[in-house]
Amino acid sequence: MRMRFIELSVGAFMVLGIIALVLMAFRVSGLSLQDNGDTYTVKARFENLGGLTERAKVSMAGVTIGRVSKIYLDHEWYAAVVEMEINKSMSTISVDSSAAILTAGLLGEKYIGISVGAEDDNLKHGDWIEDTQSAIVLEELIGRFLFSKAEE
Repeated sequence: MRMRFIELSVGAFMVLGIIALVLMAFRVSGLSLQDNGDTYTVKARFENLGGLTERAKVSMAGVTIGRVSKIYLDHEWYAAVVEMEINKSMSTISVDSSAAILTAGLLGEKYIGISVGAEDDNLKHGDWIEDTQSAIVLEELIGRFLFSKAEE
């Protein structure tokens, strides 16, 4: 009887461990089992995405306020267009706000950080964020550094 209790306890512990790993994988990957609710779409152009992907986080002051919904190339500007779905609760983002592609943590997860501007008018569905900062690509920085040292 005691041996059966130990086997059932170990089995339950293993099942709970597997469930915890699956939930952690969903959180880390940016996937979600829940609906984000009401959102509005905002667009921005970037010269270099540096590995930004769809479903990446959009944050303001470290708080996630939306997700990247679509990425495509604008053939007129030859720049990447990023469409972001922002939660309706954040409908007071001013039109002169800026967006930058940032890196989170050691693994290099890319996300978009929005810095609020000072205008009275707010972004609406389909508006563009004009002030953007592309991702910093480590290989380009190293190349510039080595090239500048070679000139000296």
